[in-house]
Amino acid sequence: MNPVMAESPAWVRVALIPFLQLVLALAISSLVVLIIGEDPIHAFQVMIRGATNTDFGGISNTLYYATNFIFTGLAVAVAFHAGLFNIGGEGQVYVAGLAVALLCLALDSTLNAWFMAPLIIIGTALFGAIWGAVPGYLQARRGSHIVVTTIMFNYIAMAFMSYMLVEYISKLGGNSTDSRYWNAEAVIPKMHEISSSFPYSLLNPTILLALGVSAAVWVLIWRTRLGFAIRTVGSNPEAAKYAGIDAGRIIIITMAISGALAGMMAVNEVYAAQSRLILNFPNGAGFMGIAVALMGRNHPVGIVFAALLFGAMNQGGTELQFEIPSISPQVVLVIQALVVFFTGALDQLLRGPIENWFQRRAIARSQQAAAQG
Repeated sequence: MNPVMAESPAWVRVALIPFLQLVLALAISSLVVLIIGEDPIHAFQVMIRGATNTDFGGISNTLYYATNFIFTGLAVAVAFHAGLFNIGGEGQVYVAGLAVALLCLALDSTLNAWFMAPLIIIGTALFGAIWGAVPGYLQARRGSHIVVTTIMFNYIAMAFMSYMLVEYISKLGGNSTDSRYWNAEAVIPKMHEISSSFPYSLLNPTILLALGVSAAVWVLIWRTRLGFAIRTVGSNPEAAKYAGIDAGRIIIITMAISGALAGMMAVNEVYAAQSRLILNFPNGAGFMGIAVALMGRNHPVGIVFAALLFGAMNQGGTELQFEIPSISPQVVLVIQALVVFFTGALDQLLRGPIENWFQRRAIARSQQAAAQG
């Protein structure tokens, strides 16, 4: 092995460094909890218990939140591999929620869940893909910056959803900020309805879809020609051009795939969990996908584990507010922000020194083996 090309082990890059970053973030969070006069050890015990208990649905709710974050995290990761920063997940989810509403309002009285669920999956992916492809086209063919256009499209989607809810959807039943409930026979059952071993929660079989889509994304990025083209465009657009790859076309396709992945979050939230369309239903999950992708190193396996972590923080934070009222929701947001800060913005604070240490060890062993051999 060439010493210059020595790398740190994969377990260091994928597992050890994110773990140490998380520990550092929690250590700083402890200071925040101390400042407000609470015991950080007790606070974290409450969060862990709230996120993992099986008697009151803690683990089920953690998995429910994680399902949303898997979809939005994958959406961000696919775009990252093409060198794109898709901040439009929130808007893509919004538009996909409208697809759920249109299909359910039109067909939930005639189709059962076995027929409705596949239509919902296709509809959410299609609407999300369209909403993602437009900014992709604007960058690829018109030179618009993807960050600016995706942010703008978030606001357009939010305004359009508010208009549709107030003017049309709510008048078919429901209140001014939500739709009527979908027909129960047209909605896939929640886990506690399938088996009594699951406590009451919003967890539903969409988590299986999320895991299946994660596997599909891995195959797409690392085992297909399209995935190779996406990675080539992301790492070196000029090399892609000389290789005969149409970078503009790949950008549009990638953003469509990214939008479709984000849109499928609406399967979990609008179709299966809430069983109705609610204003502001994404609740920041589109933006949280950025943090999940960063912590998961843009790899589907890492994204699943990062989504579980952020799902646990969401559920544990809810439990924390019930048991320790002096800790406000903003404190939980601070903890989440610190995790994002150390795994994203300050990634090289730990990654650089640790990877360099392992690389130096690998080079030293290689030189020693060469001297002995």
